[in-house]
Amino acid sequence: MRAGKSAVKTVVRAGRGVFAALLCTALAAPLASAAESAVHQHAASANYRVSMADYVVPDLPVVRDDGRKLPFLSELDDGRPVVLNFIYTTCPGICPVMSQVFSQFQERIGAEREKVHMISISIDPEQDTPPRLREYAKRFSAGPQWQHYTGSVATSVALQRAFDAYRGDKMSHDPLTLMRLAPGKPWMRIDGFANGADLAMQYANLSAFCQSASR
Repeated sequence: MRAGKSAVKTVVRAGRGVFAALLCTALAAPLASAAESAVHQHAASANYRVSMADYVVPDLPVVRDDGRKLPFLSELDDGRPVVLNFIYTTCPGICPVMSQVFSQFQERIGAEREKVHMISISIDPEQDTPPRLREYAKRFSAGPQWQHYTGSVATSVALQRAFDAYRGDKMSHDPLTLMRLAPGKPWMRIDGFANGADLAMQYANLSAFCQSASR
């Protein structure tokens, strides 16, 4: 088992933003065979994979794009739903794509964005100073709910490891988005290239069905 991950993780292959309701119950019980079959029927042209997991996240100091040094858990656990990814500003490949997807996501959810904390963590903290992150954020029209974080190399690596995102160096990282409704809730993990509409639908489904299941 990789550090930071719980022993309970149920993987469901997903097409474009469907059946998040199944994921909310997957941590408590196995998927019924009929439901699992239905999910796989929608995975024929999937370009991302959805799973649910719990992570143990260390409370390390990070530096926000406004220059403030803060405990990471105080940012992560501020009561808002979290949508999180890992990027670096000089990335020539997947980071601009993921950041554009985040930009699309904030447009898709409209006024709801004010209630969501979007977090992008640099995996190249030696280069990604707060001013550089602010400039990067402007390129993607980041709203006030979307903040970028840097810090020490050790902190960046530890946070990547906590979310099973560390792949050895910045050139080897994978496209990954993580969503959580509130502190103590499980994380939805989206591996691969979901687009803005996918993220908005997965967020809406996760919110609606997980809240219903908790009543």
